[in-house]
Amino acid sequence: MSASDRRQQLLETALDLFSRKGFEGATTKEIAAAAGVTEAIIFRHFINKQTLYKAVLDYTVQASNLDGWLAETKACMERNDDAGLLRALATNILKSYRKDPRFERVVLFAALEGHEVGLAHHHQVAMPVYELLRDYIVRRQRQGALRGYNPGVIIEAIAGMTQHYAMMTQLFGYGAPDDLSDDQAIETFTQIVMNGIQPAVKPKKASK
Repeated sequence: MSASDRRQQLLETALDLFSRKGFEGATTKEIAAAAGVTEAIIFRHFINKQTLYKAVLDYTVQASNLDGWLAETKACMERNDDAGLLRALATNILKSYRKDPRFERVVLFAALEGHEVGLAHHHQVAMPVYELLRDYIVRRQRQGALRGYNPGVIIEAIAGMTQHYAMMTQLFGYGAPDDLSDDQAIETFTQIVMNGIQPAVKPKKASK
């Protein structure tokens, strides 16, 4: 096996174990055994367990196609497509769980363990996206297109609904209510938020 192929194999194996046991629960000995190699092979590619963990986090971001989603998001912003932006955010969150929930489990373990590297990595990736969305919402509020609710709460509303739905259906094994498709769920979440943050339309006065 080439060095690059071996590295990817180790990352995949480590991701699987970190997602099931967390950083504290998974050992390099277990990872090596699952990969069919010795610990020495792991340390040939990664200085220590912490370095391997950080590489796994970087690996999952690369596999998530974040750049593609950001391009779609910015396109929605350029045309002031508020509903499209929320829909794109919800779609990306749900697709992440459906494609490979292991990364989401690693992040949850990082929060439960209070793992500084895992939490710092999540903040490093998530905060620029959050600030981009927040700045857009502020701009649209100033234009009178959206109500003046706290921008962060608006983001949490769509992200929170989607993430909870993803966790219940992907991690906890609950079925979708009434056999709802993912697209239908995303559209419902989008409309719930949009109907709550769009300015109230005053009824026109009846002509005499």
